[in-house]
Amino acid sequence: MTKSEIVPTDAGDARITWHAAKKPWTVLAVSHGAGGGIEARDLRALAAALPAEGVTVALVEQPWRVAGKKVAPAPKTLDTGWRGLWPALAAPGLPVISGGRSAGARVACRTAQELGASAVLALSFPLHPPGRPERSRADELLGAGVPTLVVQGGNDPFGRPDEFPAGPYTLAEVPHGDHGFAVPKRAPLTQDEAVDTIVRAVGEWITALR
Repeated sequence: MTKSEIVPTDAGDARITWHAAKKPWTVLAVSHGAGGGIEARDLRALAAALPAEGVTVALVEQPWRVAGKKVAPAPKTLDTGWRGLWPALAAPGLPVISGGRSAGARVACRTAQELGASAVLALSFPLHPPGRPERSRADELLGAGVPTLVVQGGNDPFGRPDEFPAGPYTLAEVPHGDHGFAVPKRAPLTQDEAVDTIVRAVGEWITALR
């Protein structure tokens, strides 16, 4: 079952699209990045697959995206929107895994402890701006304070898996994937196989949290 709701926040109206499990035991709330929406291939695949495993998936569109803007606001404003959404995400009374891709992953990490998230899913965590490894955002990831899974493309210009520091999190690699988990045609795995890698890694990690 899928339904959408508008949620007012101090940063504007946000939208949650619920992909409900029949017998849910947890909610996975996932927001998009600064350059796209919930139509991202990884978000669509998770929403399609996980409800069968008892995971209700809530795909979250931040207020700036709902308002039709093309550029994301400052991180503090993104955090404000996420905080405002949280009561709606927690309303089913289930543990909530806070997640996002790219900029959304940073939001999830920064706010996890404050909001009482049970865990964090960070898809394509932007460890640093492309070509600027000295501008590391590792402190956000390392400070999440809850069980965390990072799913990272092997060729992500925002941070390859081998650039990530050691820390209290799990890292799953999507071989040859870029920041959007796209793989080149010459890669030894297909695009569908890359997406399957994401879904399998996230599904196994969530199951282990139970």
